[in-house]
Amino acid sequence: VTRPDVIERFHRTYCEIGVDAIETNTFGAFSIPLAEYGIAARDIEISRANAEIARRVADEYGVWVAGSIEPGTKFASLGQITYDELRHAYRRQATGLLEGGVDLFLIETQFDLLGCKAAMAGCRDAMADVGRTVPIQLQVTIELTGRMLPGTEIQAALAALEPLGPDVI
Repeated sequence: VTRPDVIERFHRTYCEIGVDAIETNTFGAFSIPLAEYGIAARDIEISRANAEIARRVADEYGVWVAGSIEPGTKFASLGQITYDELRHAYRRQATGLLEGGVDLFLIETQFDLLGCKAAMAGCRDAMADVGRTVPIQLQVTIELTGRMLPGTEIQAALAALEPLGPDVI
């Protein structure tokens, strides 16, 4: 928000080497991690502004804009935050990203299955609110043991995520 010129320069650098998509600079830009800095209420503003910057550059180069959504700093599975609180936080970030013009949501480096579900539900809520549907790409972090951080085995994670719908790529 304070240095859009720097963020725009990063996007241009990637586009100049031939990428097909650029990510918004919004990893950590939702209310849960932003609250640690006293700026939780700026979540929509920050997400929208970063999506708008990426959209401007992407339109010049004909590439996609992926709205970056991260896992945050609290585990729903461990009771550090409720599912509803997490879903609402993701909904607000996704709203800003949609309003800023993203082509898809990139829910990345998720380490908690309940967090995955909250992020996807929040994105779907935002799409319903804004009246615009985009694909959802979900990436999870798997330890060398074949498990997610709280111990969920990859087979169980895949089985749990499978029925979440055709818009998840």
